[in-house]
Amino acid sequence: MKPVARALLGSTAVRRHFLARHRQELDAGLDPDLVVLAALDRKTGDSQVWHRTPVEARRRMCTSVIIADDPGRDLSVTVAPSRVRGAIGPLPARVYRPRDLPTPAPTLVFFHGGGWVVGDLDTHDGLCRKLAAHGRVQVIAVDYRLAPEHPYPAAADDAIAAFRDVAARAAELGADPRRLAIGGDSAGGNLSAVVAQATRGDAVAPALQALLYPATDLTCSFPSHKRMADAFILGARAIAWYRGHYLGPDPGEARLREPTGSPHHAADLAGVAPAYVLTAGFDPLRDEGIAYGDRLRAAGVRVIARDEPAMVHGFLLITRLSPACARLTDAVCAEVGALLRA
Repeated sequence: MKPVARALLGSTAVRRHFLARHRQELDAGLDPDLVVLAALDRKTGDSQVWHRTPVEARRRMCTSVIIADDPGRDLSVTVAPSRVRGAIGPLPARVYRPRDLPTPAPTLVFFHGGGWVVGDLDTHDGLCRKLAAHGRVQVIAVDYRLAPEHPYPAAADDAIAAFRDVAARAAELGADPRRLAIGGDSAGGNLSAVVAQATRGDAVAPALQALLYPATDLTCSFPSHKRMADAFILGARAIAWYRGHYLGPDPGEARLREPTGSPHHAADLAGVAPAYVLTAGFDPLRDEGIAYGDRLRAAGVRVIARDEPAMVHGFLLITRLSPACARLTDAVCAEVGALLRA
């Protein structure tokens, strides 16, 4: 969202105008601040990635996050650059640690969202600071390879390799191998679910998977995809754009159901890590997130589910423009940390 749109958001007259014009969304339960933001976004076209190249979309996301998300710079967290091993070579990483956290520390290996095409360590810096500070855990954020330069399954292969590298170097990184988790938002939630499946039999397996409005089924066949086809931030056209760059323009049904892309379609989920699954009411991915949690439970996996009916996809990165998003983000970060520390 451009600075002028942010200024308009603070105008009482503009707010009143958009709430009156979009009463249907308000009556459906969308948070009022998000109703206004969605209306402004329709005017500016900021979230319409399908009109852009991947490089342009990456730049736009960086700008939007700076405007929309509280950077968390006032939190008592140290931040240091690092490297982890990816599938074909080293990957940039960033370590976040509360200043008074004892060693070895409960540690979350974090994979950012962005449809496997956009997003990086900077776009999710604020969220990682909040996870560390409010969750009282160490966070190791991984900058995995992006599509279309590195198409599927590069991101999944990097995520699996990165977790295994952190597990192997737990002592060096100050991480407690008994309390080592994976987590991420959107595409990062997808990668976390893939890692949980791939590493369930490892000597050091994840103690928790934090799936924050995850993509779990790339067939996009759950009802919320139709119901929320025109949703704010992530709609059907945006999903098609992301999926096309990650899987290619015509992946075919068999490719769409491969568990390394669609973890919901894994034949067996027994023995994967306990899961924290966050979903949002105005998100096309809501139903598949809930369904994946149900499948995990049916396989005997402990699941903590949190559904936020008034929220949209990506609300964890809108903390500067919406008090409700800020409050819920802090709560989610605290819950994830409490589960891992336990």
